[in-house]
Amino acid sequence: METMSLPSWSSLAWRGFASILFGVLALVWPGVTLAVLTLMWGAYAFADGVLALVVAAQRGRVAHRWMLVLDGVLGIAAGLVTLFWPGITLLMLVLIIGVRSILMGALQIGAAFRLRKVVSAPVLYALGGLAGIALGALAFVMPRITALALVSVLGIYALVFGIIEMVLAFRVRRVTHRAPVSAATA
Repeated sequence: METMSLPSWSSLAWRGFASILFGVLALVWPGVTLAVLTLMWGAYAFADGVLALVVAAQRGRVAHRWMLVLDGVLGIAAGLVTLFWPGITLLMLVLIIGVRSILMGALQIGAAFRLRKVVSAPVLYALGGLAGIALGALAFVMPRITALALVSVLGIYALVFGIIEMVLAFRVRRVTHRAPVSAATA
């Protein structure tokens, strides 16, 4: 019989707890969450840019060194822009989400039109496309509300994931703390 090793129930529980905590904080303080996520991305972009330059400057032959230098400079620039002007960075992210949503929605409507003879309910696909266009339009008309809505969705996801992780943790705990049944008592 094959045995399966289970993860530690406590590590699952801590992961669930952290996810629930993040979800609650994202829902209670969506503005702070947006600011922190934006700044964290800026710090990451800056550090990644510096490390790309380090790799480019290392001794030995690095193929396409100029690409690493360009990547490093762009990463550092993106990090600095984000750290000094987080609002602009967040606005650009929301607008990129908006453009993608509009394009995706238009493509879904086009696909629904083309698939109308093949799919039994192409209207549902078209409605999904309309929802994408609506989200994209909202991103351009009300970017702050769109950003807060996205953080709220992220917070809800984190809460649900955390609860599921906690349930899994206690189920694993129950399984791992059962006394093995010996052949003599069975």
